[in-house]
Amino acid sequence: MDEVEVVVAHSERATLRVGDVFLKVDADQARIDAEVEAMALAPVPTPKVLWRKPPVLAIAAVSGTALGRLGEPSTASPAAWAAAGAAIRRLHDAPLPPWPGRGGRDLDALAADLDGECEWLVTNGVLPVDLVTRNRQVAEAALRPWTPVFTHGDLQIAHVFVDGDEITGVIDWSEAGQGDALYDLATLTLGHEEHVGNVVAGYGTDVDLDVIRAWWSLRSLLGVRWLVEHGFDPTAPGCEVDVLRSRM
Repeated sequence: MDEVEVVVAHSERATLRVGDVFLKVDADQARIDAEVEAMALAPVPTPKVLWRKPPVLAIAAVSGTALGRLGEPSTASPAAWAAAGAAIRRLHDAPLPPWPGRGGRDLDALAADLDGECEWLVTNGVLPVDLVTRNRQVAEAALRPWTPVFTHGDLQIAHVFVDGDEITGVIDWSEAGQGDALYDLATLTLGHEEHVGNVVAGYGTDVDLDVIRAWWSLRSLLGVRWLVEHGFDPTAPGCEVDVLRSRM
């Protein structure tokens, strides 16, 4: 009999693996609705939906291995990273989904959230003032108008699977929707700056690297409190706090 593996679990959702089946339990059914619809619309390989019985969604495992893990060196080839860039470009060129996504928040609301998180980080002594101030300045470049595209919304490298140099699947679409293309590119390369050139080469068009760097700072500043409150460690080597320190 297959063992049950807890992939991730916190107060909002949990993902379990039983053999080649993933069971996603989420109290927010709108998030699951978005995930199922996004996987149906996305022009890239996605997991097969096996069945759904709220609050549980069952999907099949994709073949291959993750492109990498945050905080660990990626063993994937430069060609695999370029293939990821090409897959992102296909997604961004696809027709827009009819709902907003995580990567497309209102600029004023995003700036207000960023200021609030920076204040919390400093007031509670979580990070030094100069580290927060410098990264808040860097993040400013991301707070500009963009043309909405179909974004994944949480395209961290652990969500992209490869077999050799080929993309075999992209998982975890619950944050998908309309958003900033460079948000996806930044999320994929967060903590793996050495692979930005490969991703951009596969993406196939000029991108503003300053905006990608800005999203690294912005995403990390917004993420520290959530990670702490949900039992994760943002100070682990190569993770969010190290990303912020690299901007100094």
